[in-house]
Amino acid sequence: MIKFKNYRLFYLDQTLLPQKEVYRECITVRDGFKAIKSLQVRGAPLIGIFSAYCIYVSLKKFSSKSKLLFFNRLNKNIEYLKSCRPTAVNLSWALERIKTVASRNKEKSIEGIKQLILKEVQAIHHQDIEICRKIVDNGIKLIKDNDKILTHCNSGQLATGGEGTALGIICRAAKIYKNIKVYIDETRPLLQGARLTAWELIKKRVNAMLICDNMAGYLMQKGEVDKVIVGADRITRRGDVANKIGTYSLAVLAHYHKIPFYVAAPFSSFDLSIEKGEDIPIEEREGEEVKKVLGKVEIAPKEIRPYNPAFDVTPHNLISGIITEKGTIYPPFEENIKKYFSCRGE
Repeated sequence: MIKFKNYRLFYLDQTLLPQKEVYRECITVRDGFKAIKSLQVRGAPLIGIFSAYCIYVSLKKFSSKSKLLFFNRLNKNIEYLKSCRPTAVNLSWALERIKTVASRNKEKSIEGIKQLILKEVQAIHHQDIEICRKIVDNGIKLIKDNDKILTHCNSGQLATGGEGTALGIICRAAKIYKNIKVYIDETRPLLQGARLTAWELIKKRVNAMLICDNMAGYLMQKGEVDKVIVGADRITRRGDVANKIGTYSLAVLAHYHKIPFYVAAPFSSFDLSIEKGEDIPIEEREGEEVKKVLGKVEIAPKEIRPYNPAFDVTPHNLISGIITEKGTIYPPFEENIKKYFSCRGE
C-alpha cells in the first residue's frame, strides 16, 4: 500500500506486518531501491507503481536548468530501479512508460516535463485500480458457493494499486457467497502468505485457514481443494508463468489431482519478448532468508550452504486459465494470448 500526499510518497513497510503497521517516506531513488529490494514494498503491480512514483519524487527538487543533466539523472534513476528486482516485468514496464513520456516532450521546460511525469505516474496508479476491478469481475465468474480455494504468497491490496488480483477474486467471492473457504500457504522463506495474505483476510473477515507449504498435497488428496488461484510476476507469450517460489509445486499437485489451477494477472505482467519460461531471469536472494525465520531466529547450522531462488516457472500446460482485465485466456495459450493482444492493438 502506498500513499501520495502533498507531493510526498509514503509506503506501508510490509516487512513489519502483521505485528506493526508503519508507513515510511520515500524521498530519494535510493530509498525506493532499498524499499523494493528489502520487500518493504512488494508485489509485481505495486512495485511498478511505486517505482514510477520514486522517479517523480527523486526529480521534483531537481534545480538545474540543464536538460542534459535532467535526462541523464532521469535515465540513471530508471536503470537503477530496474536492476533491483529482475523477475517482475511490471517494474520495467512502468519505468519505460515514464521514460517514454519524458523523451516525447523534450521541447518542454524541465518543470513541464516533471508535471507530465507526475501525470503519467498517477495514470499508472489509477489504471491499476481499474484493472484490478476488471480482473476480479472476470475471475469471480469461475467461483461458486462452497468452493474451497488455495492460494499462494500474496496477491491482494498489498501487492497492487487496487483490490488485488488472485486474492482480490477470493475476497470478492467471500462477500458474494456465504460458504467460501480459503487455504493460505505460509510461503516460505519470507512467509508472505502467513504474514500478509492472512493479515488481509482477517481484516476482511474471510473464512481462511493457514497451512504449511508442504500440507497442500495432503489437502488436495483429501478433496479439500476445489481450485488454486495465484498471481504472476511475468508471463511469456506461450503462457509460462513466473511467480513466487512454490507455485510450480502447487501446479504439479493440482494437475495430478485434476484441480483447476488459475493465474490472475494484468496484461502488464505479460512479456511477449520471451517465448519460454526458461528464459525468464530468476532472482536469487540472500541465503540467510532460508537459514533464519524473518532474519531473526536461526534454524540451520551456520556451516550449511543455502539456496534461495525467489521465483519458479510454471509451464503453460499445467495452467487452466489466465484471468486478465480483458477476460480469461484459455489454452492453447500462445495462440489465444496473441489474439488478446491483437485486440488491444499491440
